[in-house]
Amino acid sequence: MPSTPSDAAARAQRQSQIVRALSAELPTHALLWQSEDTTPYECDGLSAYRQRPLVVALPESEAQVAALLRICHALGAPVVARGAGTGLSGGALPHPMGVTLSLTKFNRILAIDPIARTATVQCGVRNLAISEAAAPHGLYYAPDPSSQIACTIGGNVAENSGGVHCLKYGLTLHNVLCVRGFTAQGEAVEFGSAALDAAGLDLLALVVGSEGMLAVTTEVTVRLIPRPQIARCLMASFDDVQKAGDAVAAVIAAGIIPAGLEMMDKPMTAAVEAFVHAGYDLDAAAILLCESDGTAEEVEEEIARMSAVLQGAGATAIACSRDEAERLRFWSGRKNAFSASGRISPDYMCLDSTIPRKHLARILLAITQMEQKYKLRCCNVFHAGDGNLHPLILFDANDPDELSRCERFGADILETSVAMGGTISGEHGVGVEKINSMCVQFSAEENEQMFGIKRAFDPAGGLNPGKAIPSASRCVEYGRQVVRGGRLAFPDLPRF
Repeated sequence: MPSTPSDAAARAQRQSQIVRALSAELPTHALLWQSEDTTPYECDGLSAYRQRPLVVALPESEAQVAALLRICHALGAPVVARGAGTGLSGGALPHPMGVTLSLTKFNRILAIDPIARTATVQCGVRNLAISEAAAPHGLYYAPDPSSQIACTIGGNVAENSGGVHCLKYGLTLHNVLCVRGFTAQGEAVEFGSAALDAAGLDLLALVVGSEGMLAVTTEVTVRLIPRPQIARCLMASFDDVQKAGDAVAAVIAAGIIPAGLEMMDKPMTAAVEAFVHAGYDLDAAAILLCESDGTAEEVEEEIARMSAVLQGAGATAIACSRDEAERLRFWSGRKNAFSASGRISPDYMCLDSTIPRKHLARILLAITQMEQKYKLRCCNVFHAGDGNLHPLILFDANDPDELSRCERFGADILETSVAMGGTISGEHGVGVEKINSMCVQFSAEENEQMFGIKRAFDPAGGLNPGKAIPSASRCVEYGRQVVRGGRLAFPDLPRF
């Protein structure tokens, strides 16, 4: 709905009030409020939904972050923390009457400790930059989201990000030792420690994945691990998605935990191959990428075992990387799946529900039927070893009908995943994209319990309001939509 003159006047008055208050603590160049300056911050990677922030702040020190939070708390102004903006669930969507807190200037690596195998970094340090800094010591940071060249460690903490090697090495939660930051009131707070464990309740596990709703992260200490002596990747082709799904379960059942175990369907491999020329089998209904790392002897033995399992599961062809360049080429296709999708469609919506591994083929078949139902294409790539799906629904955001069908398609996938015993998110977070699907995953009582945790940290609800946890009234409205035969995922968000 377009704003009225009175709305515009109230917005301008509020903007002036916030800018005036923040100017007492932040330099002029650290505050943006003109439309041409704030427009780049109006969305994250979920670009179909946009909201121009009232004010954007780019503090340069922890003292400035603390002061900003104290001021906003006193004014009752919402604060949305933002990293690199690579998130795919709308978690950094601005509040129309609040402050977007950009932490990109917090980009220093503070310490690399090769003895303790840790790195202490500011929240705006890129994921890949940590491994690059640790490389001279033969160490690296294991979680590797596909956006690792751009995404920041603070954003990884907010969403509990994973990556193609999360099956063996875990998500962000399993690789973070300590998180420092500030509460909504501007008070310094620390979760976890550099020691093996921290006293008291395990609040670190609560904060990682909390989507910026409990505290603003400014510094993170992560665990580093030795770089493997060698890594090799198998690429297995299957003429049937059921066989490929069963092969994933067979590998795990054989007691093998690959460094990476990924699956792509035929539409996805076609899109990727045209983009990066990774050498994928375009005739296969699905391909699996299975990686082994460790010592040369360990890798040779595990590759032989995996090959035998894959052959027994019906693989029509198996190729093994002959050198590091070929291994990286196999993975380049998987890492560029999202970029490749952008070449064949004006827009895409990438989901990340999870299911039990045994249902991989079932969900693929269900998505194929949904393509016919909603008359939209969908390319699929999975963290198959974890049962973490990444369906990419292709659509044109300039067509309101396509966008509406895409929303309903996505909600259908999420609900089907829950019905199969899964969850609505594996690593992208809920944000605004999946907030209505939380009504399917959790009861009103369970959602209220989560609000209770939110209130314990942020009683006024100023940090990233309206994200991740649905209100009771929202769930009631969503129930009405479903009864009427629709699944409108974003009833009150501005469209592209």
